[in-house]
Amino acid sequence: MLPDLAKTARPGYEITNVIWQDSLCRGDATWADAISPTASIPGYLATAGTRAERTATGALPGHPLARHIDDFLTDLANANKPRNTIRAYRGDLIAFAAHHDGEIGGITAAPARAFLGEIAGQAPSTRKRKRAAVASFCKWAVWHELLGASPMDRIDTVTVPRTLPRPAPAADIAAVLGAICSRRPRKDVPVAVLRDRVLFETAYVCGARASEVCGMHVEDLDLRLDDEHARVHGKGGTVRTVLLDDRGYVALLKLYLARSGYTSGPLFRASINGRGGPLSYDAAHSLWKKYCATAGVEIGIHQLRRAHATELINSGVSIEVVRRRLGHASTETTQIYANSRVLHQAGEKPQVTRSQPYRNCLTGLRAAAF
Repeated sequence: MLPDLAKTARPGYEITNVIWQDSLCRGDATWADAISPTASIPGYLATAGTRAERTATGALPGHPLARHIDDFLTDLANANKPRNTIRAYRGDLIAFAAHHDGEIGGITAAPARAFLGEIAGQAPSTRKRKRAAVASFCKWAVWHELLGASPMDRIDTVTVPRTLPRPAPAADIAAVLGAICSRRPRKDVPVAVLRDRVLFETAYVCGARASEVCGMHVEDLDLRLDDEHARVHGKGGTVRTVLLDDRGYVALLKLYLARSGYTSGPLFRASINGRGGPLSYDAAHSLWKKYCATAGVEIGIHQLRRAHATELINSGVSIEVVRRRLGHASTETTQIYANSRVLHQAGEKPQVTRSQPYRNCLTGLRAAAF
């Protein structure tokens, strides 16, 4: 019988009993975690349950900001913020904590400036995100009356110059996918290799983010003849339906499902954790870099999505249809690809082209706008 945490926890630290009991049953937490003075700030109901190495408390043992960072990230998770954002903010705030070793109420503009000065050589988009992480954390602290005022209000935002997307040439993408295995693989190709081919080709033909593809489940697929489509779970809990208009890809996907035997659960599963959990973004990114090295090309994993968008725009698909397919919140984001097309029409050679059969299958996408 499990002891009552309400009697075990130290005075002044309220812990949601049911959540901790469940975490202990799963092995995600220990009794030491439950009674730790860093389990939560006084009066704050902790919804912990992640492993120590995945928390600020685990990365910053004894640091006065660690427990507050974990509570802030817990609130982001409860608000259904994207997992990638939470992971990035965790790393950003752990790095920021190195510039302030005092309590949260003593945060001033000085450590924030020191943190931003340390990353001055990084890309503007990266610096903007890191600044946003600190600003959101300070705003959260003010909301919870842990900080009098946010010092980030006195620090200018980072301006990110608008640049045109850099889609990868179709020949280079084909070379990387071919380095994994053929679209008509032999029977002796391991399921893990077939998984990788389907994983990255899904990101390419659906224009999906790698994190979205890693989070897909078998239940998100509908492979009925002439109505093949997939549900893609995007940022902020949004869900969009993507038409699977490439017959060769659909055949490969059906082969993968038959070979793997998956009828429910994660579509792309890790092969080394022994639990059948979904493949993580970091694992997918490492695999992609390995296959790129094998093919002798250098392509970022996000360029698969950009290449797909550029192909649609160059084939005459309307901006609104492309926006819905990519899951952009604003048409302005999608318009960037149209601006790239204008440059191509002005005399530059398009970076991405595909065969006529592929362009023919885009007719259905154009019709979707009506």
